[in-house]
Amino acid sequence: MQENSSQQDQIVMTPGKRTANSTIIMVERRPMAIKDEKENVHVAGGAHKGIVINKNSVATEDDPTPVQLSLEFCVYLVNAATNIHTKESRQLRFWFKEAVSECEQPKVAQEFFKKLVAPFEFPRDYVGFIKKIMKLMQQDYPTLRKIEVELKQLGQSSQPPPDTAKRGTILLSVGVKGKSSIEVKGMMDQDVSLTEIEVTSTRLLEMIESAYPNPLSVSEMARQTQSETQKVSSLLAELQASGLVKTVNGNESFTRVVRNENKVKVVKQMPKIVKAKQPTIAIITSQYCEKLAVDAMMDDQETFVRYTTVGESNIYTLGNIGQHRVVCTKLPTVGHTREALIASGSTTTRLLGTFQAVEFVILVGVGGGVPHYTDHARHVRLGDVVVSSPIPPKKDIYTYCELEPVKEGQTQMNPVYETKSWAPPTFLLQEISARLKAQVEDDPTQAVWDKYITEGISKLSKDGVNFSRPPEDTDKLYMSLGGSDVIEVTHPTGSSENGRQPGKPVIHLGPIAAGRQVSKDDQLRQDFAARFGILAFDMEYDAVIESVYGNRKDSYLIVRGIADYKDGSRKKDWQPYASLAAAAFTKAVICSMNLSNDD
Repeated sequence: MQENSSQQDQIVMTPGKRTANSTIIMVERRPMAIKDEKENVHVAGGAHKGIVINKNSVATEDDPTPVQLSLEFCVYLVNAATNIHTKESRQLRFWFKEAVSECEQPKVAQEFFKKLVAPFEFPRDYVGFIKKIMKLMQQDYPTLRKIEVELKQLGQSSQPPPDTAKRGTILLSVGVKGKSSIEVKGMMDQDVSLTEIEVTSTRLLEMIESAYPNPLSVSEMARQTQSETQKVSSLLAELQASGLVKTVNGNESFTRVVRNENKVKVVKQMPKIVKAKQPTIAIITSQYCEKLAVDAMMDDQETFVRYTTVGESNIYTLGNIGQHRVVCTKLPTVGHTREALIASGSTTTRLLGTFQAVEFVILVGVGGGVPHYTDHARHVRLGDVVVSSPIPPKKDIYTYCELEPVKEGQTQMNPVYETKSWAPPTFLLQEISARLKAQVEDDPTQAVWDKYITEGISKLSKDGVNFSRPPEDTDKLYMSLGGSDVIEVTHPTGSSENGRQPGKPVIHLGPIAAGRQVSKDDQLRQDFAARFGILAFDMEYDAVIESVYGNRKDSYLIVRGIADYKDGSRKKDWQPYASLAAAAFTKAVICSMNLSNDD
């Protein structure tokens, strides 16, 4: 019925406002009314029946309905004769028919956008660009009522457009020789195997930090990097001379030299801790920068390390956050390999068995944000913090997902997921988080975590590590066009910007998910996030949460600083700051907790 009515519509293009460097064009769906050619009005026929070009500038009144969604991207117009590159912003503003629900609108707009900018079908000129919008609207998207297109030139250069900083970037060039062509920045975001990365001291240090507190042997590092043992030993000698690593287990293995190394106590088993100093809060991290960030939030620290040649080594840092005693540990590995599942689960169980006074467990670290391309109020950006919270009436705060094998009759358009979710028996930590967020929305000066971030950056810089916030222009947002092609789009904006202040994190409350098969695929990740309300993905901590649940800890929280738009493991430059932002908000939560009756 909808298709029949859409065939009776006309798609009318009308020029809008025009300035020296910008043009607005309106493409509207109207009932079939214009039948004959008029002055400055062209009514197409044949294969283009239903297309109307109205050349009367600003012939329509402003739509009283506010724009419902918008998407923006940039292209580079290349003059083949002069080789001048003109950067141009193209913004699409969408209006929908009343029958389209609010939750369906972003999906329709994004699918329309992906078809419009498909790399090897991208229109070479303005006429082709507007024509494609009209034909898509006419043939494939009958629920779209109106699209307003704003073309704005941003500047010229004789130099080609800069590549994005991310590995694997490509520049898709579309155009024909002798005419202005369009270059659309795109990117192939694929996992790179270790065999493709030349071994360097930086790479070895990352491996040692990732495995910490487990030592890594020279032979194991050579095997993982497929390098000569002599080469690895030479690079390790450089790291050792710089005071970054040290040998253990009879000089056969290496581990990280940690902050306040002279105060770290190596023990065979944890010494007995008097009741007054027993921690009631356990913080679990998995990356080295996450552990440093949490440690920077603590006072009166003492660290114990237990190295083993069989099984997992353990590190426990005890200290105070506010009036509470806290213990922080680092997992040696996470994920869904058999080794990782056993290691993360057993490390968590040993932590909770060693410190039996622990009542609250908080997982702190980095994650990958789920961007909302069309709604600034729901958009998660790099440096923001996502706190695991339920969306009523559901109670789940963390979900692990896998993709069911495709069965006959199914396609990638309707994937089926296998999920397992967790919800804490009590939501005390979530309630405190919500209260802190609400206070800041009323009064931004109440964001005490901003002060904790500043203090943490200063404290860590004295130890020679940089946890400062990266430049804003490194926060690049891409939309998948299918396969390995993506296009860079502009972050959505709005009048209130969701309370966003330059250089400061926004706190988001919502469920967090994991599952490598889903999180690494842009389209699956967006689909799963839309269905379940997911705000962030992380690097598979379900074995940890299962252990927390199995040890009957009734109150737990996951706090993720956003380091990329995958699962937190991709953009190394944002990981330190994202870790610190998560740790700072965690400190704010802990400082807002009441002391237990035993304290």
